[in-house]
Amino acid sequence: MLFKPDATDDEDSTAPRKPGLVSRLLRRMVSLIVVLVILGGLGYLGWLAFQSKQGGGGGRGAGGRPDLPVPVLAATPRVQDVPVYLDGVGSVKALNTVTVRSQVDGKLIKVNFTEGQDVKKDDVLGEIDPAIYQAQYDQTVAKKAQDVALLANQKLDLTRYEQLAASNAGSKQQADTQRALVAQQEALIKADQASIDNAAATLGYTKIIAPIAGRAGLRQVDQGNIIHASDTTGLVILTQLQPIAVWFSLPQQQIMRVNAAAAKSPLVVDVFGNDGVTVIETGKLTGIDNQVDPTTGTLKLKAEFPNASYQLWPGQFVNVRLKVETLPQAIVVPTSAVQRGPAGTFSYVIGDGDVVTAKPVTVTQQNEHDAVIASGLTTYDRVVTTCFANLADGSKVVIGKDEGAPAADLAPRKRGRNPDGKGGQKGGQGKTGEYRRREHSEGDQKGQTGPAPAAGGEQSGGATKAQP
Repeated sequence: MLFKPDATDDEDSTAPRKPGLVSRLLRRMVSLIVVLVILGGLGYLGWLAFQSKQGGGGGRGAGGRPDLPVPVLAATPRVQDVPVYLDGVGSVKALNTVTVRSQVDGKLIKVNFTEGQDVKKDDVLGEIDPAIYQAQYDQTVAKKAQDVALLANQKLDLTRYEQLAASNAGSKQQADTQRALVAQQEALIKADQASIDNAAATLGYTKIIAPIAGRAGLRQVDQGNIIHASDTTGLVILTQLQPIAVWFSLPQQQIMRVNAAAAKSPLVVDVFGNDGVTVIETGKLTGIDNQVDPTTGTLKLKAEFPNASYQLWPGQFVNVRLKVETLPQAIVVPTSAVQRGPAGTFSYVIGDGDVVTAKPVTVTQQNEHDAVIASGLTTYDRVVTTCFANLADGSKVVIGKDEGAPAADLAPRKRGRNPDGKGGQKGGQGKTGEYRRREHSEGDQKGQTGPAPAAGGEQSGGATKAQP
């Protein structure tokens, strides 16, 4: 007996099997690797094209064409005396500050100054009611007059007793007693004079006197108030502004240098204005502190300034510089001529045939403008001051001329596209260097997206050349 196979079995045997998860992952990884290899190759080809373009695109220097000279600016070292300064930061302080207080109690009946007024020494700033103190003074004067009259009578009695004792008509004991009374009275008169002096001084204290010359601050007590000698606020604070002092600090490493310079001659100190460049006051160093601040490692110094124009004010923070010495006949070059490399500082020196040579130099000091050269250059050399990115040792240069300060328009102008080729004048008749920003829609409507031509430019065509 024959059996016919089921249809389902035939279909299962003939249908293709679906790939598994592992095979699908392998296929995707292979595809990804192929794509990455292709992209890497394209990137490498682009990099090679870019490098070849840079190498043959007219670059100068070590990898450029040696037959093309590099345009540079040059300077000649000069000889001059160069001052050496030490910079510091300090604060302005008054040489004298006095809180004017009353020395007696009483009612303030008069104020003789205005706030912010410059007063002189011994000027009367205020007055206290003197009635009580005047009475005490008069009382001591009267007491002295009474004792003087009593002394005169006692001296007459002493003369009589001495005459009687000489003629044995009276006792000598009585004459000696009278002589002692006269001496006591004379001492009492001296005490009266001392009381008078004390009362006179107390009476004088009713006038509040300025102890120094300076500028008055804000008034602390108004007229009519009762003031006391024990008050801590006082009537007013006087501050001396001329001359004035500046306290500033220097690093402790400069102690020996400052002391050596101060031993030779008085040192000059300059104070800069708010711009940090302009010197507004020049004075002299008057004091050096006797110890270093251990928390900051700095040494405090004190300078005095005349302050004729009142540009320095107590409490103000200022930048100062201290002149410690002067380098005589030093070789000076522009700071831009000094370059730094792995071996130290050097300068490009222009030799025969306008070929530059890198020479090592030793710099003593430099600022934003000049550098002092200790060795490596002479006054007959010419040093390069610009275009160092295109230079190398042995490069040929062409020396240009410094035409002075550049114009205000430093950035290159963006050249726009003009469909009509006539957009050079339309909408661009503003000032030279003026830029106008427009949206693309506005440029399409008006037919112009480029900037205006520069003043004095080509006028023959009536417009700038259109870009394709």
